[in-house]
Amino acid sequence: MHEVSTTDAPESIGPFSQGIVSNSKVYVSGQGPVNPQSGDIVAGDIRTQTERTLDNIAAVLRAAGCSLDDVVRAQVYVRDMSQYDAVNEVYSGYMSEPYPARTAVEVSELPIDIDVEIDVVAEQR
Repeated sequence: MHEVSTTDAPESIGPFSQGIVSNSKVYVSGQGPVNPQSGDIVAGDIRTQTERTLDNIAAVLRAAGCSLDDVVRAQVYVRDMSQYDAVNEVYSGYMSEPYPARTAVEVSELPIDIDVEIDVVAEQR
């Protein structure tokens, strides 16, 4: 197993890696709408936050030699399930068919003051 790290995604805010590669699987830790250069949470609605979140995931996957097309599993955490449709609209523009298996849940709180967090598992080809 080895760590995946890139300056094109936000630094981890705790004792965890941006990603890990193990047995041709890439495990990307939860990403949120944080600008990797400034470390600031992006301003904007849930669509803007979801775009930045998926851009951060894509950056970690690139560092591992993968892309969003290689994602086999995703977990989406939203603070307000009434935003689910908006998250789906953005998500569907980033992911390709066949879409990854996925779970989406509403959570009361995330580690930082954001409205969406997503983690994924991808397969190296």
